[in-house]
Amino acid sequence: MINFYVDAWKKFATFGGRSRRKEFWFFLLINGAIGYLLGLITGSLGMAGMIIQAVFGLAILVPAIAVSIRRLHDIGKSGWWVFINCVPLIGSIWFIVLVAKDSVPGKNQWGNCPK
Repeated sequence: MINFYVDAWKKFATFGGRSRRKEFWFFLLINGAIGYLLGLITGSLGMAGMIIQAVFGLAILVPAIAVSIRRLHDIGKSGWWVFINCVPLIGSIWFIVLVAKDSVPGKNQWGNCPK
């Protein structure tokens, strides 16, 4: 299971290609857990804790966007659909619905099915 997380980091700035649901959700889950634990640990550090959390957030920003775009490619959507998150509430819900869909079988314009 951890290899899906490692795969996402190996392709941290690769916006082309496809990513399976497992890769996307493990990346989200593990980074969410790390962020939560980091918040607990640095919560009493004041400004220094906020800086540590900001650095972590910036460190995972590009890989998170990249894995999201690759996930959208896997379901046959353009990476530009990631901007649906800019629509308040409804956009985030629709994005979750999109990334939860199963892969398009076979080959599409972004490559072979990673399954």
